[in-house]
Amino acid sequence: MTGRRAVLTGIEVLAPGGIGVDAFWDLLSEGRTATRQITLFDPAPFRSRVAAEVDFDPEAHGLSPQEVRRMDRAAQFAVVAARGALADSGLDLDAHDPYRVGVTVGSAVGATMGLDEEYRIVSDAGRLELVDYEYAVPHLYNYLVPSSFAAEVAWAVGAQGPNTVISTGCTSGIDSIGYAVELIREGSADIMIAGSSDAPISPITAACFDAIKATTPRYDAPERASRPFDNTRNGFVLGEGSAFFVVEELESARRRGARIYAEVGGYATRSNAYHMTGLRPDGVEMAEAIRVALDEARLNPTDIDYINAHGSGTKQNDRHETAAYKRSLGHHAYRTPVSSIKSMVGHSLGAIGSIEIAASVLAMTHNVVPPTANLHTPDPECDLDYVPLIAREQLTDAVLKVGSGFGGFQSAMVLVKPERSAA
Repeated sequence: MTGRRAVLTGIEVLAPGGIGVDAFWDLLSEGRTATRQITLFDPAPFRSRVAAEVDFDPEAHGLSPQEVRRMDRAAQFAVVAARGALADSGLDLDAHDPYRVGVTVGSAVGATMGLDEEYRIVSDAGRLELVDYEYAVPHLYNYLVPSSFAAEVAWAVGAQGPNTVISTGCTSGIDSIGYAVELIREGSADIMIAGSSDAPISPITAACFDAIKATTPRYDAPERASRPFDNTRNGFVLGEGSAFFVVEELESARRRGARIYAEVGGYATRSNAYHMTGLRPDGVEMAEAIRVALDEARLNPTDIDYINAHGSGTKQNDRHETAAYKRSLGHHAYRTPVSSIKSMVGHSLGAIGSIEIAASVLAMTHNVVPPTANLHTPDPECDLDYVPLIAREQLTDAVLKVGSGFGGFQSAMVLVKPERSAA
């Protein structure tokens, strides 16, 4: 390690309920929900019929008709978010060596919507066993390979340095930022455009989660369907979206007078090597990731002011991470506010970790902890302070962000305020 430190100097968010950082924060701080009945396809045949969709017009956000034609919806999200984060940072990349500027993109399911729609077309709605490729979109290969997301972002910003896709299920959004930070710390890059994007709201995704009963069947009141840590929860609500950041080396950011939102003090990821969808109830692997992230940040458990939870709204996950907090933070876990923004913006799979990092940074910026919406009847096995229903003013200098993904992925990141970065 070189002793270099990594900070966040640009942010953009495309989330359900509002595009842009201000709209996103307004939704969270007001405790509003963006979950509704699915409109992107007919959900009537499915067990779960609710989702958190992004109201997105690609051309209104600067994409040309050719870009819209070429890119899957998730890639469109990524390019718009990356351009927005770069603009927010104030960086002029033309003044930097392009080989020192890199890209990391997290995505759990890649171009799901594009592939789903194109299969419907080339198979004539499933009637052809041997599909007719002549009806396919010319850029169908781009939908097949998730690496196209990173290529599109690199082209959009002119980055010629390290370029990587991170696909670790629902921790992809944390891991993409964590990997970018490591590249800066080791000296492989000076600037990283890092984030994640997923647009999974499609029939094939609905069928996959219906099969394992992971998503909620509650659709009579969609705005109340996502209920993390609530005793009446019965599955998560699918979402979509993207968040991107400019990650810079600290001293370089200071020299150019950049606005520093936060320093990434520590990051770690672990695997439970246990089950594709199951979790050990003791939360030991997540606790280990938290411990290592805290050690890397040189913080004690008592230094954490807020935990931005994974909080998917499934019983095994909520109880698993509750146990992990107690194991890693000890008694301080009972004094630390915890909340899940999935209660408001749903679970956008690989994208949600980056979106939640944005929420964590904004919580520090405003000294406000966003609430866990729809938490009316706490699960007695989840007995921590989950900040129900209403946002809370709270001096917040250090945030613990965690994520948990199918396959046993467990990730943790510690974010600290810029004032700590001045030390």
